[in-house]
Amino acid sequence: MTNLVEVRDLTVQAKTDAGRTVEIIKGISFDVAEGEIVALIGESGSGKTTIALTLMGHARHGCHISGGLISVGGKDMASLSERERAQVRGTEVSYVPQSAAAAFNPSRTIMDQVTEVSRIHDLMPLPEAEAKAVELFTALGLPNPQTIGTRYPHQVSGGQLQRLSAAMALIGGPKLVIFDEPTTALDVTTQIEVLRAFKSVMKKGDMAGVYVSHDLAVVAQIADRIIVLNSGEIQEVGATEQILSRPNHPYTQQLIAAFEPKSFAAPKRTETKPHPLLEVTGLTAGYGALQKNGMPLVTAVKPIDLTLYPGHNLGIIGESGCGKSTLARAISGILPASGGEILFDGRQLDADARRRRKEELRKLQIVFQFADTALNPSKPIGAILERPLSFYHGMGPRQRDARVKDLLDLVHLPQSLRHRHPPELSGGQKQRINLARALAANPKLILCDEITSALDTVVAAAILDLLKELQGELGLSYIFISHDLSTVRAICDEVVVMFAGEKVEQIPSKDLPHGATHPYSQLLFSSVPELDPSWLDNLTTEPGAGQTKAEAQAGKSFGRGM
Repeated sequence: MTNLVEVRDLTVQAKTDAGRTVEIIKGISFDVAEGEIVALIGESGSGKTTIALTLMGHARHGCHISGGLISVGGKDMASLSERERAQVRGTEVSYVPQSAAAAFNPSRTIMDQVTEVSRIHDLMPLPEAEAKAVELFTALGLPNPQTIGTRYPHQVSGGQLQRLSAAMALIGGPKLVIFDEPTTALDVTTQIEVLRAFKSVMKKGDMAGVYVSHDLAVVAQIADRIIVLNSGEIQEVGATEQILSRPNHPYTQQLIAAFEPKSFAAPKRTETKPHPLLEVTGLTAGYGALQKNGMPLVTAVKPIDLTLYPGHNLGIIGESGCGKSTLARAISGILPASGGEILFDGRQLDADARRRRKEELRKLQIVFQFADTALNPSKPIGAILERPLSFYHGMGPRQRDARVKDLLDLVHLPQSLRHRHPPELSGGQKQRINLARALAANPKLILCDEITSALDTVVAAAILDLLKELQGELGLSYIFISHDLSTVRAICDEVVVMFAGEKVEQIPSKDLPHGATHPYSQLLFSSVPELDPSWLDNLTTEPGAGQTKAEAQAGKSFGRGM
């Protein structure tokens, strides 16, 4: 089999905050054959994305390719001029980013951006490009493929936006596609369709792929081979089945062991049931102008009731677009609820965060899904963490400095990061800064919106352990929104399942997955990928119906990414 990619003795250097030059990629070599998909796995900061970006001849700010050969289709990407690289990008090699939210221009329509590559390279007439885009929208399981292109990025859910970024990368028909955590924002049922679509499109186009991921179950379904990385060095290379079932290197064994989080063990609590910390009654929320009936044009959350007790955790799961993130924004007051009541710590909260008291804001914090858009790229990490310390606690410079050190230790980040800016950090590091900023307020309740979705398995497991530790020490409570069912089970007392803006079921974690009685809940739990390379291929599909066996058993085909 002919190699499309040949990397030999690749080194990448970066400058530290002190001005020293350090080698972050240390002389690695690997090949990717035509039509082959190779996965790069490892912890956050291991060099996965840095290596993948070099295949386009690109290095992050502050870094440069210092040595080695990077051959893609016979072209050495490191030695090409910038003009020559621009001709290759999008047509011969393309990139699906980790954060689709940061990749799209909010002022332009989706169709305009997806077809941009074809216009830049003059690949086809605009009507043909738009028709091809619609085909990709359909293949990637997007709703309303004929019209979704007329929307703007903020008018679709996170999972939909991630799939649209894949369409943008695929429209130019590249020989090599770099997938940088492309299923990070997808729920499990959508993930199945997207992985199938990726495999189908790649196979039909005989395209090769480099798949960067921390999700071993996803890698198991799509990769032919796996390269295990740690600190910029290759630890192990092998066929997917061998790496997952018979890992040789201790570091690989550690990654595999961290794949399944520990089951939730409730901390010791008093027998007397305390007063609820949070009571949500009949909450509704949505988007668009208010109608005559007082409801928004689009209702994303239909009347819903929730109760959370101090020191307890509640998980909220469901497909992309089901309303779980909208619910979190309504509780936090970022998106004022259009109806219902929110009682927090014995007091009724105003629907609008701008009218809440500072102490109410302090007690209830939210950590957002997309760290790229939640952190100010122009501010150093230290200043980002100092702001809530000053705003909520009125700390002086010395107190803030000491507390920032504590916060970085809490989320397992080195002190040197305080002087860096968000674009200089990895995705996992940025999300941990997001969590540290919430902890700076000393809250009672943290709304966690997909906070481990951008983290590798080892770091995610460490963050979950940290959240449990903080809960035991500080009496914190969490509302944990996620599409990762194993993560929710690992930290939550109970799990709420949402579908189409409604709460369809609430299940104690100890009873999962078999305690689910609603057909949609059963579908969700049966759709969780397994650490088995044959799982996706063996997943039964009802002929002609486009349904998995689980969907058919559920008795209903549920919409995707609404």
